[in-house]
Amino acid sequence: MPETVLVTGGAGFLGSHIVVELARNGFAPVVLDNFSNSTPAIRSRLEALAGRPVPCITADVRDLAALRAAFHDHPIAAVVHCAGLESVAESEARPLAYYDVNVGGTLSLIEVMGEAGVATLVFSSAASVYGDATDLKLTEETPLQPVNVYGRTKRVVEDFLRDLAKANANWRIAIVRKFNAAGAH
Repeated sequence: MPETVLVTGGAGFLGSHIVVELARNGFAPVVLDNFSNSTPAIRSRLEALAGRPVPCITADVRDLAALRAAFHDHPIAAVVHCAGLESVAESEARPLAYYDVNVGGTLSLIEVMGEAGVATLVFSSAASVYGDATDLKLTEETPLQPVNVYGRTKRVVEDFLRDLAKANANWRIAIVRKFNAAGAH
């Protein structure tokens, strides 16, 4: 039986590509998305590209009851966390919303993962954590100096995840800093 992977924000641009690649590589993806930046119609496209059914849970990543139900209803072994708000310009105008969704949503997800005994996470961060770096040869050691609310919310989550992994060796966490992703199937 394939390992089940929950993809938060799995109906969005990046998340949907991850869902397809997970399915093509023998995993059983489950999508959790509130469809604020996508449409439920994506499900049929995901299933066609993945060549298998893709369960979709319509819920916000901050909804503890919905997260608990997802972990109860599916044998989730790992999570790829892509859910969140992602506009740099909008983040400056709506900082409360960005901290609530990006940071608060991650805290809710981690809480429920801990309750469910699931400690494998891939977090979709962003190159915005580097700020206005002048050296384009960025590495994991390049200082993090975000200059906007969006980048700061991603850095806060990264810092929290590093603290969590340091405090509890059971957690297996990967942080992926994506740059301007583009493409189509």
